[in-house]
Amino acid sequence: MKPRLSLAVLALLAGCAVGPDYSRPTLDLPKTLAANAAEQHYVQQDIRRNWWALFGSIELDALIEHAMRANHGIASAEAALRAAQENVLAQQGYFFPSAQLGYTPTRTKLAGNLGGNSPGVQGNGSVISTTQNTPASQGGTAPFNAPVIYNFHTAQLSVAYTPDVFGGARREVESAEAQQQTQRFQLEAAYITLASNIVAAALQDALLRRQIAIVTGMIDNNQATLALTQRQMKAGYASALELANQRSALAQSRQLLPPLRKQLEQNRDLLRVLAGIPADGGVPAFALDAFKTPQDLPQALPSQLVEQRPDVRAAEAQLQAASAQVGVARAARLPQLSLTANAGGAASQFGQMFWSSGKFFDLTASMTQTLFDGGTLKHRERAAEQALQGAVADYRMTVATAFQNVADVLYAIDSDAAALQAAAEASEAAKAGLDLSQRQHARGYLDRLALIAAEQNVHQAEIALAQARASQLGDAAALYQALGGGWWNRETTAQSKGVQHD
Repeated sequence: MKPRLSLAVLALLAGCAVGPDYSRPTLDLPKTLAANAAEQHYVQQDIRRNWWALFGSIELDALIEHAMRANHGIASAEAALRAAQENVLAQQGYFFPSAQLGYTPTRTKLAGNLGGNSPGVQGNGSVISTTQNTPASQGGTAPFNAPVIYNFHTAQLSVAYTPDVFGGARREVESAEAQQQTQRFQLEAAYITLASNIVAAALQDALLRRQIAIVTGMIDNNQATLALTQRQMKAGYASALELANQRSALAQSRQLLPPLRKQLEQNRDLLRVLAGIPADGGVPAFALDAFKTPQDLPQALPSQLVEQRPDVRAAEAQLQAASAQVGVARAARLPQLSLTANAGGAASQFGQMFWSSGKFFDLTASMTQTLFDGGTLKHRERAAEQALQGAVADYRMTVATAFQNVADVLYAIDSDAAALQAAAEASEAAKAGLDLSQRQHARGYLDRLALIAAEQNVHQAEIALAQARASQLGDAAALYQALGGGWWNRETTAQSKGVQHD
């Protein structure tokens, strides 16, 4: 009965794993995500995986799809995920016995003074032994002993198995699987961030082109007006002061152009890097009017945000990995059981190793328990427990930051919508003011300085309107990113490269 009882105890122990079983920490979630965005039209909808297509730009769609395949950061994240998947498989191999096959040929010269330590009689009847002659005390003559030189062959199969009695190996697998999930969600976050960055850079490209077009129009207008003023001055209808003011207006408008062109080229370099396009490769030229603003913005519940944000999911996976490491450290303090078996053959001739005379085997079971290690294992367990507490805090901080991110985007959507409306009204007012100023100047009721100011107001209003329009589009993209980017609906290009997803 005692052996059966021992086996039952071992089986019971094998079904458990020491250390805490993971459970998601309690979170204090807000009731809603859109309480401060009542002026916008939000609907409860799933986020499509290619949410950027809602902006209606074919060029943008093609650029992002190309970037998903060619971006170096994505390639790095995919490789990290594949490495994590291999680490899981490697750790799972711990549950199986390990087997090693070895062959050792040797040639040995054994000193005669070692006597009986030679191999002795072999299976074919030959003897490998040092020579022992009659010692001098018994009348013998030197040399009394003679060495022996021989060849010897040993082949051996070794099998080792370590039962996971206290679940330390299972906790290691749990930790490796959690690390794999961390890499998976970091890959998803990389996809979303890449798409968002390309959308932002494309909007910046469109905005800069609009600004350059406006400034170029200002310059052309000022040049034409300067030429007209010069002719009027020669005819006596304009003063030197009016001419100087017009030249100043032209110079000021020309100053605006070089910084915009520099920003445009730098932004296009950024687009090339993001999309994985060579430095001498081309990228599309985007137009602000070609973008559409999504009519219905997505809305999510707080509980959905926790599931949808890849950074939150990655933080939770890291938390689970830290929880499993507590079990690993705790199991290391408990008795360690191992089983080993060796079988093989040994002989002076290769073909005789597995004769009955050359065969050997041994079976060994061992259990060890650390009695004193200077507190190393105890403090490792305490360190794992503190790392777990830190991971809990990191997870809650990530969740809080995610809700802050969404709230900031919602506030920005409201604020920029109001700014866009105000900019549109200001543009219309500036155009009306310019029209009135032109009529008054033509009748001689308004000097040229006032007319120049009215023209500059129109151009500044147009630039402000373009910036407000770009900000509104950027806010929509930021909301899709903040709500998780629809990664759960995406069939990744990583799958075709061997990256597995749940």
